[in-house]
Amino acid sequence: MELNTEIVAGLTPLTLAFSLMVVFLAAIVRGYTGFGFSALLVTSLSLVMPPSEVVPIALMMEVIASAHMLPKVWRDVDRKLVGVLFFGAVIASPLGVHLLASIPTTPMRATLYIICLCAALTIWRGYKMKNGHGMGHMIGAGLISGVVNGATAMGGLMVVIFLLTGSITAAAMRASMIAFFFVLDTYATAFTWAEGLLTSDVLLRTAIFVPPLLLGNLMGHRKFVTAAPESFRRYTLILLMSLSGVGLIRTFTGF
Repeated sequence: MELNTEIVAGLTPLTLAFSLMVVFLAAIVRGYTGFGFSALLVTSLSLVMPPSEVVPIALMMEVIASAHMLPKVWRDVDRKLVGVLFFGAVIASPLGVHLLASIPTTPMRATLYIICLCAALTIWRGYKMKNGHGMGHMIGAGLISGVVNGATAMGGLMVVIFLLTGSITAAAMRASMIAFFFVLDTYATAFTWAEGLLTSDVLLRTAIFVPPLLLGNLMGHRKFVTAAPESFRRYTLILLMSLSGVGLIRTFTGF
């Protein structure tokens, strides 16, 4: 008798096992750093599923992961920062969508990854904004994030770079990223629903992936609690550079 998941969710046992492992590992990273889940998930699951199915799954799981973590980090969230960033992102997202429809995707993605890689290397060498993040900086970062998110669905990377250039603590940075991604991905999920991308298979697969998501999320969170702030910043930069490097390779090779 065939495994039910092959019939119900359109997944073979091998694809299901691979997907569960990817979700679990990506969730550990997300639980520790507060970001990176979607990039890791989309990069990996796109090898076995169409991107039009993977992206809605990633967005919904980001919302679930953030909702799971928010009670644990709420006291560290910079609410003003998150509100201003989200306001800017919402305003600028339509421009990003327009660029998506007007400009070839490959050069846009390549440019974004190169910017992220160069910015991460600059921050690694010790760059910080001297006067911290003012209101103008926050609005600008939100606008840029919105444009990038609308054009490439990777606006979160720009927010990570922005936060790394300031003097925000590791706990506040991580908590604020979790809160920001919760509202941003909820907003983006509404668009996938409006576009008819939340099919029965997508919803079923998301439900199947929730247990490893929550377990990995919790394990990553426990690692953060015991880690030194310096190691968090170093790991975040390494992850950012790795995602940018892999993104560039995939953009130019199609792998």
